Amino acid sequence: MNTSSTTAPYSGGVFSVLRRAQAWLDDKGKGAWLAAMVLGFIFVWPVGLGLLAYMIWSKRMFNRSSCAERRARHQANWGQRGHWGTSSMRSSGNAAFDAYKTDMLRRLEDEQTAFESFLQRLREAKDKSEFDNFMEERARAASTPAAAAPSNGDVTRSGEY
Repeated sequence: MNTSSTTAPYSGGVFSVLRRAQAWLDDKGKGAWLAAMVLGFIFVWPVGLGLLAYMIWSKRMFNRSSCAERRARHQANWGQRGHWGTSSMRSSGNAAFDAYKTDMLRRLEDEQTAFESFLQRLREAKDKSEFDNFMEERARAASTPAAAAPSNGDVTRSGEY
């Protein structure tokens, strides 16, 4: 009797070890890949050369994708465990607490909206006062040029001495 399955993925061997090593290095970032390559060159130069070729071929050497992928995986894992994001909308099983939480979240959203509108009004008032000051200075400068203008005899033209 044969207990092996033709549909089950092969989980052993060299490729499994290489896949796990690749995942581990990806989790550690580009620095781990560079350290592995340098150590490969120091101890067994063909391994270092192979790692360099793989890093260039897979574009791990020149982009930040491994770091971005690691950050996305980390955020996805935290979101799945419910530490942030979706945990605020999940039911706790206690109806009174859920009603309190819903009411509190609604009040906080209302306060946030009110505060944002207050900040917008404050910015608009500041902009208006700055514009009014600018216009007053401009009007003041426009009304005083006759007194500050030099006489025609004192004017020097560019290029004249």
